[in-house]
Amino acid sequence: MRPETGILLALCVPLVGALLIGLAGRVGPNLRETMTLATATTLIAVVWNLLPEIFAGERPGVTVTEVLPGISIAFQLEPLGMMFACLASGLWLINSIYSIGYMRGNREQHQTRFYVMFSVSLAATMGIALAANLFTLFLFYEMLTLATYPLVAHKGDQATVRSARVYLGVLIVASIGLLLPAVIWTYVLAGTGDFTPGGILAGKIDGPLVGLLLALFVFGAAKAAVMPMHLWLPAAMVAPTPVSALLHAVAVVKAGVFVITKIIVYVFGIDFLFAVPSSGWLTYAAAFTIIAASVVALRQQNLKRLLAYSTIGQLSYIVLASATLKPLAEVGATVHMVAHAFGKITLFFAAGAIYTASKKTELAQLRGIGQRMPWTMAAFTIGALSMIGVPPTGGFVSKWYILAGAFQANNYLVLATIIASTALNAAYFLPIIYMAWFGRDRTPAGQEHGEAPFAAVLALTVTAFLTLAFFAFNQPLVELESQLVSPVPTVMQGN
Repeated sequence: MRPETGILLALCVPLVGALLIGLAGRVGPNLRETMTLATATTLIAVVWNLLPEIFAGERPGVTVTEVLPGISIAFQLEPLGMMFACLASGLWLINSIYSIGYMRGNREQHQTRFYVMFSVSLAATMGIALAANLFTLFLFYEMLTLATYPLVAHKGDQATVRSARVYLGVLIVASIGLLLPAVIWTYVLAGTGDFTPGGILAGKIDGPLVGLLLALFVFGAAKAAVMPMHLWLPAAMVAPTPVSALLHAVAVVKAGVFVITKIIVYVFGIDFLFAVPSSGWLTYAAAFTIIAASVVALRQQNLKRLLAYSTIGQLSYIVLASATLKPLAEVGATVHMVAHAFGKITLFFAAGAIYTASKKTELAQLRGIGQRMPWTMAAFTIGALSMIGVPPTGGFVSKWYILAGAFQANNYLVLATIIASTALNAAYFLPIIYMAWFGRDRTPAGQEHGEAPFAAVLALTVTAFLTLAFFAFNQPLVELESQLVSPVPTVMQGN
């Protein structure tokens, strides 16, 4: 299969799958879910088949149409986008398996619509990952916002719809009011919006205007949840747990930090930004977000809200690493996208499994739950340790690279932020782990429960295993993402 064909198939498979899932839903749930799994498996086969081209250093692309002179809908393979496409496609299959157990176990309504919109959301994610220019990226970024709104509003009650409108409103206002002007401004300055190694803005803009343009991009990409553009994320916790996993690990928040990282690397260029003092504000904004979100997480008593604020902080690790503007830190940013995805999807899967089996949502209700749900809480423990950055989990690897990049830049603010936030992460995760395993089970008589349905437990076991496996088997990703930077890192090439 030619790579150009593979690119187009990666975009079309989820859309065709959404249509087939909708039709299968009229026949019955078994066929609908079979079609969902088949679509997800096909997408993995298509996307992962493109990896050899990228490892070989090739950058194939395809232009679909030219909308205006110099502005086209086009796609191209490159290391950062390839990583995102592989991550999203792989986790979609696992999330689909989990969704079967969760949606059936909770007897959720509108399950066909759920699976259809999930597939459409993955099509938008593929478009973001493979976009060759800013115009294409913006189109699919908006498509992802609109496609995920019905998922966030899935329950349909008044409170859920109100929160879903906050989700939609913040993201749309930010992208139309900030991201779109940044895209237009870049086209005017550079005469192109193509993603180019080394950037396209050197010599086209300087001084404080660089910092302003960067701010429009960062806050316009509100899915990255850099404060104060984070309010949509806690509001979105009204969604079912598989949607929360989509938001926090598979697509939405990853789309935000992916956009910021890609723009820093391919639009500004890390060497250009490093030489411009007005871009330095991003390090402070990311550091503040990390610490503030961690402090807020300490105060949460609802498990999903705690995980939401944990996500806000963890996302800004990626922004902080990208803003460090050193080769090892840029590699660390991409590695953390993967490590966070594995760890955080495990935590949300565990939270959903707890709800499905026991309807427990508050931290105080989790005393002794490890005795009733050992598989689930073992997976939760692994995910939490990865968020803290404890070996042997993937979170340790990504923090190692970010710290190494901070040393390259002699950036002590980054070092202090990572150390302080690690302590805060431990402060809100370790008590949960201790309480779950060593607390006294206070489940009332008649409300005893065991594990969640098998499909849910299987999925969270797989993602917990991936969290551990990534500690030892991260070198292929490091080698791939090292192509983003020059000079290529020559130390700490994986474990």
